Amino acid sequence: MTHTCHAEGCSKAVPPKYLMCGKHWAMLPLSQQREIWRHYRPGQEVDKRPSIDYLRVMKIAVDLVARAEGHQGSLL
Repeated sequence: MTHTCHAEGCSKAVPPKYLMCGKHWAMLPLSQQREIWRHYRPGQEVDKRPSIDYLRVMKIAVDLVARAEGHQGSLL
């Protein structure tokens, strides 16, 4: 299964259970990283059924990285 980092414009391959590559993951505050893992359910990358809460915190994470890199993002 092929999967790439969810950060805007990044095409680095990462294992399917990871949201982002190491560079982009490190840009997130530790509290946001913890929220991602708190809402992650093992196997969701296989059955493609993440929870609404996971999708919410994932979107926040992607937007935080986008804004940190000078992209528009859609946070707030």
